[in-house]
Amino acid sequence: QVQLTESGGGLVQPGGSLRLSCTGSESTSDYYAIGWFRQAPGKEREGLSCILGSDGSTDYADSVKGRFIISRDNAKTVYLQMNSLTPEDTAIYYCATLCYLRPGPIPYNSWGQGTQVTVSS
Repeated sequence: QVQLTESGGGLVQPGGSLRLSCTGSESTSDYYAIGWFRQAPGKEREGLSCILGSDGSTDYADSVKGRFIISRDNAKTVYLQMNSLTPEDTAIYYCATLCYLRPGPIPYNSWGQGTQVTVSS
């Protein structure tokens, strides 16, 4: 069973940055893809970014393009560097073993606990 653990969340001021980590039990290149998602209070979970295991290619939702950067190390961790944060980025952030950036329900059932990101002054 795939196990991914998110970490790195916290409280940050508007305009600030955070780097989230997603650590798995296997090498990141063994997965088809690793994606980052978030769910804000009262809103649906949404896909933000993903990175393919095969070649490290990346994709981003329009809402974070140019502000967030997804990357991976040579072992078991995928990162999400988040810059120029606004209060609208406040949410619980999750990672998952799929790439899904379309609106609507996300076809995944193995969500972890996520990591809370709060952007506030």
